[in-house]
Amino acid sequence: MVRAFLYFIATMIVLVIIGMFALNIWSDKATEFAFVPKTEFVEQEALADNAYNDPDMWYSRPGIGTNDPARYQPAIAETQNPLPRSEDEGTLVEQASKAGSRRVTKSEAEDAPPFAVFFVHPTSYIPTNLDRDIQWNAALGDKETEDRADLFLRGLASPFNRAAEIWAPRYRQATVGAFITDKPEAEQAIDAAYRDVEMAFDYFLESVDKDRPIVLAGHSQGSLHLLRLLRERVKGRPLEDRIAAVYAVGWPISVDHDLPVLPLPACARANQAGCILSWASFADNGDPSQLLSRFRASPGFDGEPRGETPILCVNPITGFQNSTARADDNKGTLVPSENLASGQLVAGAVGARCDEQGILRIGDPPKMGSAVLPGENYHVYDIPLFWRNVQEDVVTRVAEWSAANS
Repeated sequence: MVRAFLYFIATMIVLVIIGMFALNIWSDKATEFAFVPKTEFVEQEALADNAYNDPDMWYSRPGIGTNDPARYQPAIAETQNPLPRSEDEGTLVEQASKAGSRRVTKSEAEDAPPFAVFFVHPTSYIPTNLDRDIQWNAALGDKETEDRADLFLRGLASPFNRAAEIWAPRYRQATVGAFITDKPEAEQAIDAAYRDVEMAFDYFLESVDKDRPIVLAGHSQGSLHLLRLLRERVKGRPLEDRIAAVYAVGWPISVDHDLPVLPLPACARANQAGCILSWASFADNGDPSQLLSRFRASPGFDGEPRGETPILCVNPITGFQNSTARADDNKGTLVPSENLASGQLVAGAVGARCDEQGILRIGDPPKMGSAVLPGENYHVYDIPLFWRNVQEDVVTRVAEWSAANS
């Protein structure tokens, strides 16, 4: 597990710099040349109807045991340790202790009302035309892609580890290049990836207790697929009443042209159940112009251009929309130790506020290492920056759901 955390950090740094998952931070011709497939879209063979009966089709699911990446639990720092802002103070990585990691204890898990999580991981299929011929969708069994996805889950799905069940499917995701081009093949690739997610979701629903509340969570490409599930598989069905919360992080949602089409509202208070959380993290002086440019030019879920409409921003510290929180209220940022051999939670690291555009601003640029993207974009840290708050937030919303449905 210790070594796995090292690999997680190292992989995140490399991949985010070259790929940016799904938010098209770099849209120049060089990036398109490197990452957009030159081949035609070829539909992969459809999965068997019972494909997700196979435990090997899941990164996380009940029964995996100690090897389940979503069950990762970092150690907790003994004292608050805010992020330094000057070159002389060093980075948070340099300040972090060499504490080990631990699992969620049985008593901790029992404190939370039983709930099930369906988590869809972000893009881990990031080959380049410089390395090999690339396809529009990942193939199952691609070791490099699946190893990366497994590692991502340790940092991004682990805040949900107080759930009774966490299910995270393997799926033939669209390559990162599908999100930096307007080629029709890109939409075909995204649709193909969604079909796998949809099939996994059906099996998930068949497998969990029919009375158990459900949390949907994901990041980047994973959030995009979750939002489609909400529109096509949840809205207007009895299942809608079982959704305790949706964490669609790292994918911009238009308040005017996306949110009204979704079956659930934005979270307006910290203990609200049946609502959606989403945010995109930038330093105060960060430049989200490229993200906003692509967002504004794209059609919303209602078919209308998103235009200048604000992006949904639910502050992960306060738990509600368009709000501000001090760093003192941040209960734990997930950071690696100095030697990258373990991870720990550091309280009081960064604050957060939603600006008028719907971007989550986290203050002066914290020194988190080379995974920070151009424009002081902290996309890769959207969830780790607020790890402990997210962990407590989901339990609070499930408890509220349980109280309302008891």
